[in-house]
Amino acid sequence: MPALNTLYAAPSHGSGAATGARIRVMIADDSAVVRGLVARWIAEAGFDVVATASNGRIAVESMARHDPDVILLDIDMPELDGTQALPLLLAKSPGVQVVMMSTLTTRNADISLRCLSLGAVDYLAKPESNRGVTTSDAFRTELIERVRLFGSARARKRGPVLSLAGAATVPAATAAPKATTPITLRPKARASVSPRVLLIGASTGGPRAVGEVLEKIGAATLRQFPVLIVQHMPPVFTAVFAEHLGARTGLPAAEGKADERLQPGRIYVAPGGRHMGLSGAAGRPDVAIRLHDGPLVNFCRPAVDVLFQDAAAIFGASALAVVLTGMGSDGTGGARALTEAGAAVLAQDEATSTVWGMPGSIAKAGLAQAILPLGEIGGALRNLLTGKSA
Repeated sequence: MPALNTLYAAPSHGSGAATGARIRVMIADDSAVVRGLVARWIAEAGFDVVATASNGRIAVESMARHDPDVILLDIDMPELDGTQALPLLLAKSPGVQVVMMSTLTTRNADISLRCLSLGAVDYLAKPESNRGVTTSDAFRTELIERVRLFGSARARKRGPVLSLAGAATVPAATAAPKATTPITLRPKARASVSPRVLLIGASTGGPRAVGEVLEKIGAATLRQFPVLIVQHMPPVFTAVFAEHLGARTGLPAAEGKADERLQPGRIYVAPGGRHMGLSGAAGRPDVAIRLHDGPLVNFCRPAVDVLFQDAAAIFGASALAVVLTGMGSDGTGGARALTEAGAAVLAQDEATSTVWGMPGSIAKAGLAQAILPLGEIGGALRNLLTGKSA
């Protein structure tokens, strides 16, 4: 029996007030319930659902007709699954923004992270059942947020869409450019204090960025320091993320455990859903991981601020931190505490960030010693860790 509702095409409804072109979305999921529900959410949010597909083959075949800005791509589908469809979709439209969707299993977390290295821009953890999808306000909010985030820039580049009669819709009046906030770099930290720990904070786009930074620092340097990472991720994903980092660097990497003493040459990833901080006294060697289930900080748990603030109190000027791509402003409060303690904080630049939220907030607050492209951050951190000029 053929699959029902394998392809749905909707006409464009014209340009959006903010961009002059509405965001065009394709949904590829083998569940008719998920397709219908997500399509309704997207339409209610003011975006255009240009196609839905029940498997990857149909999604690939419909690309040329519908030219979506964003594809929500399920991993488990018949005929052609999400991992097989991803490179074909990107080949047909290199600029399309693909968000992988999967339930929270170790297998799906591993696949989702591998898809990020193949060109997907983000992942979205689905509730395990259709009922869970229906009742989860958090899933709906995150889904709409990602569509808006990743689709808006591409829709602006594409410009106004054609109406059903074939005439171009007229873009809304363009708002006057906002005044840019002057960026002031923080004076370099005291060279006489050698780093004792490396701290990394990241969110959207972070898995790829964190891996690249650690790889460019190099295992020889990393073996001399404990590395603590807060990457905004759900449970299960963080454990798999740590495994990926371990494979990429050749160093032991795992989720941090409560009361685990920091050791050089180990990578500690904050567990999804838990804050990871530090306990111990300044100047003592027995600093340990502190895990807790406290309130969300900056709408996040784990939060970068929690780690950074503890590190500022314990390590002071001997901490070294970097904030990479991510939404929001998590890490700014902790970066302020670090810089006030004499530590150096680096930030990723806007051009190479998937989202210049977190690093942008650090930069605009004047807390960054340097604002660098992703490709230069690893080398700069290596120089700082080894005492060379950054």
